[in-house]
Amino acid sequence: MDQHIAESVGRPDLIRLDDRLVCLRFETMKVVSALAAVRHLLDTGAVRRGDTLLDSSSGIYAYALALACHRYGMRCHIVGSTTVDHTLRTQLAVLGATLEQMEPCSDLKLDQKRRVERIHEILAEHPEYHWMRQYHDDIHYLGYRAIAERIREATGAAGLTVVGGVGSGASTGALARYLRAAPSGSADLRLVGVQPYGSVTFGAEHVSDPEIIIAGIGSSIPFGNVSHELYDTLHWISFDAALAGSVDLLRRHAVFAGLSTGAGYLAARHERERTPGRTVLFIAADTGHRYVDTVYARHREAAPLATLAPRDVTDRSELALPWSRMDWNRARAEAPAAVSYVPAR
Repeated sequence: MDQHIAESVGRPDLIRLDDRLVCLRFETMKVVSALAAVRHLLDTGAVRRGDTLLDSSSGIYAYALALACHRYGMRCHIVGSTTVDHTLRTQLAVLGATLEQMEPCSDLKLDQKRRVERIHEILAEHPEYHWMRQYHDDIHYLGYRAIAERIREATGAAGLTVVGGVGSGASTGALARYLRAAPSGSADLRLVGVQPYGSVTFGAEHVSDPEIIIAGIGSSIPFGNVSHELYDTLHWISFDAALAGSVDLLRRHAVFAGLSTGAGYLAARHERERTPGRTVLFIAADTGHRYVDTVYARHREAAPLATLAPRDVTDRSELALPWSRMDWNRARAEAPAAVSYVPAR
């Protein structure tokens, strides 16, 4: 029996949607990393119960950290993006978390820059606060060890391709590391990362999406938790294409999930057709409730998936909307985005 709702919220479902197509579905994925990170900090004495944990978030991590703090008796302070909505603000308030939300801003890079600046101001005023650094501290890998084991038990892991939004790098990076480190059967695991246009993480900042950058799977600043050398293939997917994926996933498989999941589903279907004999698992990081008005209300606009296919490119200068695919071949990051990796403890 679970001791706290956070443990239940963070436990994913493994759903076989079709032949060689598996969905790893979370209610709120980042609860996994937040719970394990806070527990590790307590166990190692880096923080104590009652301390304040601080971080910046565009939404999901704020909720995850608030739940982890509630679970372990910590205080939570969030510097939130302009994208934090009314529902989340209300939940954070009731959970006892403090939220400072940035003023409305159409420039994601400026929004992230302002949040980081505010974090430093808060730390100067309150040096006793602990900055979680979700984008840069590899303790956020820890929670995915048990999930990797569950995937291995359910799929056998041999001939497995994992597809997911890159974001902070923790979920896809951790799953790949833990699965590849298995004694047998996982050495051939392939990792496919999904990015929005405009993200700097893999060099697509020169291509802008006329709709929006898909929150949570890209970035306008380099993230230390992204280990570029783990990824075999990358897909850059536009808002419109991801919308089509999300709508088709609900219509065809009754899975109600977020926009990043729609992008991952689109990439996973393509990888399955491209690599006969391999099982493809894609990550559904959250539910679709936040996207009812921005995505699902526009379901009649969704393009049929049969009309969508990626443009294969060999250089990032060739990237083009609405969907591009590139073999990354586990290349390391180019400076200045390269950040040395410290193995998860």
